[in-house]
Amino acid sequence: MTKPATPATEQDHKPSNFLRQIIENDLAQGTYASRRWAGSPGDAAHHAKGAPDPAKIRTRFPPEPNGYLHVGHAKSICINFGLARDYGGVCHLRFDDTNPEKEDTEYVNSIIDAVKWLGFDWSQLGQTPGTSAAYQASDYFDFMYRAAEALIEAGHAYVDEQTPEEMRVNRGDFSKPGENSPFRSRTPAENLTRFREMRRGLLADGAAVLRAKIDMASPNINLRDPAIYRIRRATHHNTGDTWCIYPMYTFAHPIEDALEQITHSICTLEFEDQRPFYDWLMDRLCECGLLAAPAPKQYEFSRLNLTYVITSKRKLAQLVNESKVNGWDDPRMPTIVGLRRRGYTPESLQLFAERIGVTKSDSWIDYSTLEGCLRESLENTAHRAMAVLDPVKLVLTNWDEVMGAGHLEPCTQPALPHAEEGAEVPTRHFKIGKEVWIERDDFAEVPPKGYKRLYSGNKVRLKGGYVIECTGCTKDADGNITEVLATIIPDTKSGTPGSATVKASAAITWVGVNDGLQAEVRMYDRLFTDAQPDAGGKDFLAALNPDSLKVVTAYVEPSLANVPAGAHFQFERHGYFVTDRVDHAGDKLVFNKITGLKDTWAK
Repeated sequence: MTKPATPATEQDHKPSNFLRQIIENDLAQGTYASRRWAGSPGDAAHHAKGAPDPAKIRTRFPPEPNGYLHVGHAKSICINFGLARDYGGVCHLRFDDTNPEKEDTEYVNSIIDAVKWLGFDWSQLGQTPGTSAAYQASDYFDFMYRAAEALIEAGHAYVDEQTPEEMRVNRGDFSKPGENSPFRSRTPAENLTRFREMRRGLLADGAAVLRAKIDMASPNINLRDPAIYRIRRATHHNTGDTWCIYPMYTFAHPIEDALEQITHSICTLEFEDQRPFYDWLMDRLCECGLLAAPAPKQYEFSRLNLTYVITSKRKLAQLVNESKVNGWDDPRMPTIVGLRRRGYTPESLQLFAERIGVTKSDSWIDYSTLEGCLRESLENTAHRAMAVLDPVKLVLTNWDEVMGAGHLEPCTQPALPHAEEGAEVPTRHFKIGKEVWIERDDFAEVPPKGYKRLYSGNKVRLKGGYVIECTGCTKDADGNITEVLATIIPDTKSGTPGSATVKASAAITWVGVNDGLQAEVRMYDRLFTDAQPDAGGKDFLAALNPDSLKVVTAYVEPSLANVPAGAHFQFERHGYFVTDRVDHAGDKLVFNKITGLKDTWAK
């Protein structure tokens, strides 16, 4: 069979990996060309969302709505949606909402927002027009229940009424096979009656579970009669109180894939040991006539291990609940909402996912790789600006004599100095006067060896302005420097014919006292000082970086007066910054530091 054509613009530059090779082989062989769904139209919500195209692939991103997504999920989103996009297929956003006690619509909404922000909209990836709603496991609860009854009737499942402790002990371990439950020999009729009693709420929570009957001696512990249904009296955010029994994730997930006719069920390596059960369940349901071959196949890739980051939902929740951070969207958090508020862009995360690749080998990715992708995405798009983060006043003592009392000289600088040739370059406007703010460390009374900035007798250029010569400083009673003093050298303004007549040893950034704007700048750094803060059972809280946030009062140039929230800038010399999504406003400028101009942690 001829392989479907793939647009060259989408794929030719994509690096190959084992998932792409599998997909390309399946498309070439027509593996899923004859697939069909054996259920009835009323069984699954997917049926109303459009029949799948057999010439295309279907992937899925199936988060449980019990928390906020993190950078590891961003990798999975980019892989699953990216593969569907590149091969002309469809990716389903599906909520695996089988655990009502921990799930909430707040998380559902945050997940939808995160996926769309990353640049993926399932309604634009082959879905039937007008059906942009995400999929939900709870849409299939009726089918799952019927599938469970079919397994019971075929002798492949039984109701176990051992206590949780008894089941744990009888399950065995890696060195000892499990022991059969005393309830394992019940007849299908007995099991069916008992399961229906579970369904009607006649048994207490925890009194019984439905287990698949496979092999209690299997070396794969996941095949030792895994539980597939449990009793939980909990209100579900989607189905309310309709159910008091809920399917286990390992049972529900393969069924969801099959009903949605997923072709490539891609997950992380921790689910590799679950694949035999995935295949077992697909085979049994095909034998029962509830599903039709070919069934989906599961493929695993290595999860993201990123240095200086934790991705455990439990530990991230602990940071929030113990107020170690300021909520799930704290810019130090590795959550997608946190990364977004910090200033990371969708393009940088997509580039990061592509750059680290897809493998089956676990490895650690240095955080500098993520930061490098961020710099790359902002280098030619973030407008330049000057900001003084540790200000001290510089007084040009001869300004009134040379320029005139009260005079303010207009200055300009390009906002995008590396714009493409022929492109219109935006310009920043600001003014220089007698007093300007400079960085405190741009002056030294006793300059160290190699120091090229302000010290008595040295000449520097105020960037975009004039060359000045330092004459000293003033101090308060405690010896603290209160002002730096200098004289302006006339006719040396940047961009004028005389600008090169006087040699300056350096150019320093500044902000005019007259037109500069006061701003709150939040200097964020990595949340942990340990590259692997929770590895080997370590107390990750002990590795919290006490300097992960410092708030300073700064001055920024007037071009930043009316910038919206979420706008990116490169503060010259300092790095990349973004206006805070939550707290920034017209009358309160708030900037978050995203990253420096280069990696300083390597030192």
